[in-house]
Amino acid sequence: MQQSIFDLLGSEYDYFKEKSSDDWYWHFKDYPKSNGLKVFSCFACGGGSTMGYKLAGFDVIGCLEIDKRMNDIYLANHTPKFNYIMDIRDFNNLPNNELPKELFDLDILDGSPPCTTFSMAGLREKTWGKTKKFREGQKTQTLDDLSFIFIETVDKLKPKFVVMENVEGLTKGNAWRYVQEIYKRFNQIGYKVKHWLLRGEQMGVPQKDTVYFLLQPD
Repeated sequence: MQQSIFDLLGSEYDYFKEKSSDDWYWHFKDYPKSNGLKVFSCFACGGGSTMGYKLAGFDVIGCLEIDKRMNDIYLANHTPKFNYIMDIRDFNNLPNNELPKELFDLDILDGSPPCTTFSMAGLREKTWGKTKKFREGQKTQTLDDLSFIFIETVDKLKPKFVVMENVEGLTKGNAWRYVQEIYKRFNQIGYKVKHWLLRGEQMGVPQKDTVYFLLQPD
């Protein structure tokens, strides 16, 4: 029988253990009291990562999402204090004095750059560096460089910690050079980097392998 990380922790983590199919009934009102730590979510989509942060007690004060349809779902589920519907490149170009001060005092900046160009089920190298009119926001753009654009966001806001997520395919084959460049660019702006491959199916999450990068300033 496989063990998850939560089998090795105390009973206070029972809530996060793998659930049976009829154990997933809960309501947004069940979020715990805030621990006072602030998060801002980039590439927020419908708010999956935000839900996780809120279940852990974090206060997710805002989000950035390019797709209005996804953003509408996010707004309905999470009612963020700050909401930006735009390309992250355009967000990075906003003057700092036009952004709320709270965004420059974040405990965590969270980001999940789109993973389709690195998925083992996708075209991978054939799409790297190429522009395309994508469904997200109906905008012509490249996707494989969005991790680097997100690093520019980190440099702009300078949060205490950064969490960046992508698929296992980012660490496979020729994509490994992207990981090397991610480390290099984070180091250049003063952040220490560690990454893990987490197997969601062993942690009560209906999703397979995901790579997480955890970063903090030197």
